[in-house]
Amino acid sequence: MARSKEPKDWKVVCRNKKAFHDYFIEDRFEAGMALKGTEVKSLREGRADLKDAYATVEKFEIFLVNMHISEWPGAAYFNHEPERRRKLLLHARQIRRLKIHIEQRGYTLIPLVVYFNKANRVKVELGLAKGKRKYDKRVAIRDRDERRRDEREESR
Repeated sequence: MARSKEPKDWKVVCRNKKAFHDYFIEDRFEAGMALKGTEVKSLREGRADLKDAYATVEKFEIFLVNMHISEWPGAAYFNHEPERRRKLLLHARQIRRLKIHIEQRGYTLIPLVVYFNKANRVKVELGLAKGKRKYDKRVAIRDRDERRRDEREESR
């Protein structure tokens, strides 16, 4: 599946660049995030990281695990935990569908992009992903290098 074109009204906070290298992305979902005020302020400053983050389904709720949002310096002792589990907001039928995929078919949920939409709401784009094997990664690297070489030769 090719990467989707992002709308121009998105204000992207962070991307998971390594996800496309390590996984085959089968499907994409947009989810809201339940956040605290200091987390939103840190996200507006771009202080977040999706490295090693993933989503889990527990009792028909989806949680984002290992996403790092730095503490906001102006909060003093009302600050948030940087790597706490954050609840994702999806429709019940989407959660049921994702739970089936994850449990039975060996997929995983990977956050691809965290952004503010045009209504200034924090959203996360989740990818339903299947892990790549080492030889799949080598093939992808070889294809990318060949494509770059061809583009260079055409431009000459």
